[in-house]
Amino acid sequence: MATLVRPEFDHSGCERAAGPSVARRRTRGFFEIGPAGPVSLKFAHMPFKRRKPMRTAMKRAGSAKKLSTKAETPGKGVVSRRAAGVAKSAEPKRAAGAGVRKPRAERDTAVRTVSFVSLGCPKNLVDSEKMLGLLAQDGLAIVSADVGEDAADAVVINTCGFLEASKDESLQVIQDALRAKEAGRVKRVVVAGCLVQRHRAKILEWAPGIDAMVGVFDRDHIVEAVRGGSVRATAAPTADPDAPRYWIAGNALVAAKERGVETAGLTVQGKDGKGIGYFEDDSARLRITPRHYAYLRVSEGCNQNCAFCTIPSIRGKMRSKPMDRIAAEARELVADGAFELNLIGQDTTSYGDDIGAGLGLGKGVSARLAVLNGSGAGAGSGAGSAVGDAKSRGLPGMLRSVVEAMEHHGVAGWVRLMYAYPSNFSDEMIDAIAELSWVARGGKRPGVLPYIDIPLQHASDHMLTAMRRNVTASHQLGLMRKLRERVPGMSVRTTFISGFPGETEDDHKQLLEFVEEVGFEAVGVFEYSKEEGTVAGTMEDDASLAVPAEVKARRRGEVMELQQRIAFERAKGIAAKFDAARPVESGTRFDVLIDAPMRTQGRATSGVSAGGGLYQGRTYFQAPMVDSVTFVHSKRKLSAGELVRCVVVDADGYDLIARPVEELEKRVGLRVVG
Repeated sequence: MATLVRPEFDHSGCERAAGPSVARRRTRGFFEIGPAGPVSLKFAHMPFKRRKPMRTAMKRAGSAKKLSTKAETPGKGVVSRRAAGVAKSAEPKRAAGAGVRKPRAERDTAVRTVSFVSLGCPKNLVDSEKMLGLLAQDGLAIVSADVGEDAADAVVINTCGFLEASKDESLQVIQDALRAKEAGRVKRVVVAGCLVQRHRAKILEWAPGIDAMVGVFDRDHIVEAVRGGSVRATAAPTADPDAPRYWIAGNALVAAKERGVETAGLTVQGKDGKGIGYFEDDSARLRITPRHYAYLRVSEGCNQNCAFCTIPSIRGKMRSKPMDRIAAEARELVADGAFELNLIGQDTTSYGDDIGAGLGLGKGVSARLAVLNGSGAGAGSGAGSAVGDAKSRGLPGMLRSVVEAMEHHGVAGWVRLMYAYPSNFSDEMIDAIAELSWVARGGKRPGVLPYIDIPLQHASDHMLTAMRRNVTASHQLGLMRKLRERVPGMSVRTTFISGFPGETEDDHKQLLEFVEEVGFEAVGVFEYSKEEGTVAGTMEDDASLAVPAEVKARRRGEVMELQQRIAFERAKGIAAKFDAARPVESGTRFDVLIDAPMRTQGRATSGVSAGGGLYQGRTYFQAPMVDSVTFVHSKRKLSAGELVRCVVVDADGYDLIARPVEELEKRVGLRVVG
C-alpha cells in the first residue's frame, strides 16, 4: 500500500465518506498566469461545514497558499490572461490612523481595485467569471489581498442562497467585509447573486451597510455597482445619497425588456417552445478555474419544480442558450487553453425545450426558430439547425456542437455532462453519448466522457412522489442499467436526500438497496433542509411527517458508509490488477489529466520508487472539485493541463495512485550490450 503524506492539501472534508461528493462549494482565489503559462494554482473550492469560514473576501489569498505551487510568488495578486494590461495596483501603505473612518466628504471614494468572493455552485462561478471580466475590461485591477494588508478598494461577494446553510455562510462573509469597511480598509461592499435575488426584501435588514446589490439577471450592472453608479429608475426614490443602489429584475423577461430585447410573444414558462431563452452573454470571462478546464453553461433555470428546491423561485424557469452561442463559447474556451469543458445547467437533459429546439418538438417550431434566427432576440440564430432528426436537436445536437467546436481547434479534449435529470433522459441521449464517447474514439479525437452527473435524490416511489420528481424507482434503475450497458465504461455520480418529510425506515431501506445494486462511482448525501417558499417548506410543521435531526444524521451516515465501502472496493479492485513483477504487462491504464503538483512526496512502495514528484490529477471518471483524484508519481516534471498515460499501481481510500506508463517501460527495458 502506497502511503501518501498530504499535510498541505487534504480534500477529505468533501463528503469523502460518501464518495466525495458535495455540490455546494465556495471559490476563493484565482489562477495565476505567468509569461510561460500557468505558474500557480490559486483557487480553492470549499464545502460547507468543512471548517470555520475564513474572514472576509480578501482572506482567500491566505487559504489559496495551501494549493499553491512552488512557483508562486509570495504577496502577488492576480494576473489574468483576460485582463492583459490590467496590472495589480501598487497602492501605497496606509498612513497611521488610516483605520479611523473619516466623514464621507473627506474620504477618497474612488475605486481602483476590487476583490471577489464566489460562493456556491459552478453556475454561480460562471456568473462570477463574467462579472470579473466586465470589471477588468473597465480598467479595474482584480486583486487578492488580506484585509489587514492593503485590502482592495471594493469587494464583491457573489452569494449562494440555495439552502439555509448557504444563506448563513453568505451573510457571514458579507458581515466580515462590512467590518473591514467600517474599519476603513474597504471603500465599497457589493453583494450579488442568489441570496440577493431570493431575499432582496430582507438582506439590508440582515446586513446594513451594503453599498450596492445586483440580482442574478443584472450582472451586467456590476461595474456601475462597484464604481458607484446611479440608482436604477425602478428603485424607490430617496433623498439619501448614501442609500444602497440596487439592480434586481424580477425575472428574465423583465430583464430582457430593460435591455431592449424584443419580447413580443415570448414567455418564461420554460417548456412551451416560445421562451425568451438565455439572452445573456457568458463570453469574455475572466476565468478563475485552472486554465485546462472550464465550465460551460448551456442553460439557466429549471422546469422541474421539485418540492424541496428553491432554484425556480431564484433563477426562474428553463432558459436554453442557443446552440451557436454554446459552440462559440466552447471555441473561445478551448482557444484560451481549456482541454476539459464541463457542461452545466439546472437540468441539462431538458436543453432546447423552452425555445423549440428540444427533442420531440419537431416540425411545429419552424416559425418560432425563424423568429429567433432573424431578430436576434432570445435564443439567437443557432436554433435553426435543431429542426431535423434527433441527432441535431436537444441535448444530442448540443453535445455534437461542442465536440465539433473542439475539433475546430484540433484539440482532442474532454466534454463532461453535469446536472442531468432522470425523467428526461431519453434513448437518443444515451445513443449520442455512446457515439461521441471520448473513450470509444480512443482519445484521438474530442468526445463526450462516459460520465454522468445525475442527481436522483431518492429510490423509493413514496419519496420520489412526495419530492415531485416525476419519475419512478423502476425508471431510475432501468436508466442506470441502460447507461452501463450501452455506454462502455460509463461512470455515474449522484446525490440523495436523507430525512425528507415523511421518509420512513422502509423508504430508507429501499434507498440503501438501490445504492448497493447500482454501485455508483460517487455519491453525495444531504440531510433535508427546510426552505421557505418551497412546496415542502411547511411539511416539517406536521409532526407526523417531520424526521428528527438525529434520524436524518443516522440515515445519511448509513448511506455514506455503504458508498464508502463500494468506492473503496472499486479502487482496490483497480489497483489489484497491477503486479510490480510485471509492470508492463499488468495493471489498468488510464489517461490522467494533471491538475497540480503536490508539495508532498510518495514513499517508496510497490510500484512507487523514491524520488521524483507527486502530482494530483483526474481520470475521465473524476470530475473537478467534487470527485476522487488520481495521484501520479513521476520522475519527469509534469505540467498542469498535461494528459499523461498512466498505470494504476495502488489505491488510497477513494483515490488512485498511478505511474506514467513510459517510466515503467523504461525501467524494465533491456540494457544494450556492445
